[in-house]
Amino acid sequence: MEQSVPDYDADTHERSGHGMSECGGQYGQVCKGEFAAIHAKLDRMDEAIRGNGKPGIQLRLGRLEASEKSRSRLIWIITGAAVTLAASSIWQHIFGSL
Repeated sequence: MEQSVPDYDADTHERSGHGMSECGGQYGQVCKGEFAAIHAKLDRMDEAIRGNGKPGIQLRLGRLEASEKSRSRLIWIITGAAVTLAASSIWQHIFGSL
């Protein structure tokens, strides 16, 4: 939903009559194009973050976090199994001939 911006500065505090026409001309020449460019960049950033039908940054980050959590859990399971195997091997080596 786009709202149009008036070509004049309604809140100007300048007392001379030529201030409003100069400001309106400057807006039309400079500011209008800059605002349109900024608006387009914001739309692209919003699309990148939310996805707009494709996986966006939010969804991809959520997937990465879930993957990291699973990987971390798997590493702890493997580390625990390796420590248990090493302790069992040492135990068998010391007390195995009883």
